[in-house]
Amino acid sequence: MKVGMLYSRIRRDEKLLLSELRDRDHEIEKIDVRKQQFNISEPPAKFEGLDVVVDRCLATSRSVYATKFAAAYDVPVVNGPDVAEVCSDKVKNSLALVEAGVPTPNTDVAFTKDAALESIEDFGYPCVLKPVVGSWGRLMAKIDSRDAAEAILEHKETLGHYEHKIFYVQEFVDKPGRDIRVLAVDGDPIAAMVRSSDHWLTNAAKGAETNEFELDDRALELVEKASAAVGGGLLGIDLMEVGVSQSDTRNASGDEPRAEDYTVHEVNHTVEFKALNEVTDVDVPAAVVDWLESKAASESDAEVTA
Repeated sequence: MKVGMLYSRIRRDEKLLLSELRDRDHEIEKIDVRKQQFNISEPPAKFEGLDVVVDRCLATSRSVYATKFAAAYDVPVVNGPDVAEVCSDKVKNSLALVEAGVPTPNTDVAFTKDAALESIEDFGYPCVLKPVVGSWGRLMAKIDSRDAAEAILEHKETLGHYEHKIFYVQEFVDKPGRDIRVLAVDGDPIAAMVRSSDHWLTNAAKGAETNEFELDDRALELVEKASAAVGGGLLGIDLMEVGVSQSDTRNASGDEPRAEDYTVHEVNHTVEFKALNEVTDVDVPAAVVDWLESKAASESDAEVTA
């Protein structure tokens, strides 16, 4: 199998994948999107003979456009441009989840400061203001008062970029000091972990403590539905527990209580998994490469049949 990897920086996640691919004697073509030109008609030489392309771009814009070109060159790409477009935009992400019947936090989108302030007041305090594009918990704000709302909205209004004029206002979910990250391939979980923190943001990138998590039937159902909602692929699906208080995260016997339900707040298309690989007994990069091999084989079989 000849694998192309779209990247702009080789992080620990990419090193894990590259190491696993090399251990299996797969041929690898690393494609640095910062140095590559993508012609609308002729594929770059680096795309010649590729069985599959794996998108590991850091920048959302590069990810969306590079995968569009890969698809235009008739090279199977993980994840495809349609998936990237939905997952990279929180508005499209939320709409896709709702349309698929997946529980997700209630959200308003407004285009002016006054309209956004009205949404915030309707949600009540606290509520959350997020950028429509972004990751690692950056530029997210928990708003606790009208004074804070007015200050943050005014700040966003003066930032200049059009994306800051799209106000994504979301209800605050009273999660039990943690959320759940699931790495899944076409809705089939590879492994899951909880990310716990005293801070309201529980991203691993923000220093949250990570531990393995066993998914129950309801969580498995939502992972499958959320994956299908955005188009499937190699995804990071983030859930929050509903009906478990922070003081109840571990009961007297030492067992973790189960949530009454979950809400899916986001699906990620260029998912990081190094933290997950460190806390689970599952060999995560091996499982990902297993899936890539099956993906490439199925694409090859489809071409032969056609």
